Amino acid sequence: MNIDMIEQAAKRLKGHARKTPLLSSPFLDDIAGRRVFVKAECLQHTGSFKFRGAWSAISMLTDNALKTGVIAFSSGNHAQGIALAARLHKTPATIVMPNDAPQLKIDNTCALGAKVVLYDRTNEDRQAIGEKLAAERGLTLIKPFDEPQVIAGQGTCGLEIAEQAAEEGIDTADVLVCCGGGGFTSGIALALEAVAPGLRVRPVEPVNFDDVTRSLVSGQIEHNTQTSGSLCDAIITQQPGDLTFPIMHRLCGPGIIVDERDCLRAMVQAYARLKIVLEPGGAIALAAALYYGDQIEGEAVIVTASGGNVDRSVFQHALETYGDQI
Repeated sequence: MNIDMIEQAAKRLKGHARKTPLLSSPFLDDIAGRRVFVKAECLQHTGSFKFRGAWSAISMLTDNALKTGVIAFSSGNHAQGIALAARLHKTPATIVMPNDAPQLKIDNTCALGAKVVLYDRTNEDRQAIGEKLAAERGLTLIKPFDEPQVIAGQGTCGLEIAEQAAEEGIDTADVLVCCGGGGFTSGIALALEAVAPGLRVRPVEPVNFDDVTRSLVSGQIEHNTQTSGSLCDAIITQQPGDLTFPIMHRLCGPGIIVDERDCLRAMVQAYARLKIVLEPGGAIALAAALYYGDQIEGEAVIVTASGGNVDRSVFQHALETYGDQI
């Protein structure tokens, strides 16, 4: 993995992915006690940054591979990114999704033309299912984070952050990234290392699913004992990737662990102050900036708002529970 791959991915994505805005609000600055800039990837195609990596990977396939089709496993955002990118490339897509994924994500993936195979994430291994189906049907497996071209695609967000931060006069800051397996985190870290070394990436994870944070401390890949049970479904993984972890270990600052209740509070603030809709996992970096400021350095902080694919009941619960805070 290197900056050349990210820059090549950016060229392939040009005219296909959106350049998402870097938003701010004086109300959020007051809560955080510093300037807060929000990279609104919830406004990307399919509602998350995942479209970047999906397009990057599929756009590199041969004609024969495109004719046969692709397969991916995902709790929902990678699923939708692959489904749309596959549709635009006119290639069939099969997605292995947990049966407890938000219904919105399952429905959207189907609506985009992908065939969905559901599994029980407590008792079944999604990677094993994906690899078995890929071998049986001759499909190209595109992993959600531990895949070079996916990482390169996610890294294009880092190129945009560097450019937009420079426009705001920011040359030194923590960049808080919603982190699951580390594709988004490592891609952004690689991009910033090359073009904005004063911006330091820091992974943000939910309580009980802090495998990356613990891995950065121990220097080796750590595992989560739980496989489900958090509102932050979009960023739940069992462990960091074999490709992503060495990058994060070399480039990232300490992780931040956030309670999911603070994610709900951040969702409400994003809706009220920035007029954007976030899912809990997509709001976790903003939650860290707003409510965990003692763990952050500098006069400004940049956060990724990585996804907005939230079920109506979860969003309604956030508004009803924490709406009085706005």
